[in-house]
Amino acid sequence: MDYVKPLGVVESMLAYGTVKLNVPPRHLVIRGMLAGAYLGIATSMAVTAAVETGLWIVGSLLFPFGLALAVLLGTEIITGSFALLPCAAVESKGQVGMRRILANWGWVFLGNLLGSTLYALLFALCITTAWDGTVPPVGAKLIAMAEAKTNYYAAHGSAGLLTVFTKAVLCNWMVSLAVVAAFASTSFTGKLFAIWGPTVLFFSQGFEHAVVNMFVIPVGMLLGANVTAPAWWLWNQIPVTLGNLVGGMLFTGLAIYLTHRTAMPAASQAVPAVQPHPAPAQQGYSPSF
Repeated sequence: MDYVKPLGVVESMLAYGTVKLNVPPRHLVIRGMLAGAYLGIATSMAVTAAVETGLWIVGSLLFPFGLALAVLLGTEIITGSFALLPCAAVESKGQVGMRRILANWGWVFLGNLLGSTLYALLFALCITTAWDGTVPPVGAKLIAMAEAKTNYYAAHGSAGLLTVFTKAVLCNWMVSLAVVAAFASTSFTGKLFAIWGPTVLFFSQGFEHAVVNMFVIPVGMLLGANVTAPAWWLWNQIPVTLGNLVGGMLFTGLAIYLTHRTAMPAASQAVPAVQPHPAPAQQGYSPSF
């Protein structure tokens, strides 16, 4: 059996969080760019499938492969780090400060933004024949999505902000759960299924994910959406990022850590405190960067 019990899942959460805290900034950016591109590619594929079939659920069933690639290949997704890093910080008993966590999140966020927007540019260039042709149906759908993710919330003022924030909390409750659930299996197939389920739950219901929106809104703008850069950040990117933080940190990371870690016997306290240099490599990560 390749099933890992919850106590083992928490130990893996702490180990991966510790390793992530020791990754140098340049690698956080590179891995963040890769993750942003993977999620952008998965989103464009999902939207294309939904447009061609007329069924959003078809795209929702395909999208998780992008997140699975990002997780299994050891890239950096800001929404997963929202769940793992606070747990490692609590476990370190004061050795990890908030400044260190915020710096890590900042580099990963930058990488995600660069990778997502770069793919948005490349995708827009492809589907418009370098802006020499008409926008195809998938492009029209992305334009509508970009406007719905910004102008719709703006039209509802404070109620719109509360709504987009809440949808972001619900989103990363599921996405970070997919990241954590992958620790519940030691096989590739098991990890894939663990990631797939929660991701379908978020994407199929139209919840708001910060990295996905780093692709959807810029590509919509490039294709002609009536969205300004300030509207993108004020009515979506900033509140969605904050909502993702709350959902991942409180509802997944700390909730699972606090209920299972406190129940662990002393003999199982195997995760070392954070050191200036990372511990031995953990399933795909290497301390020799």
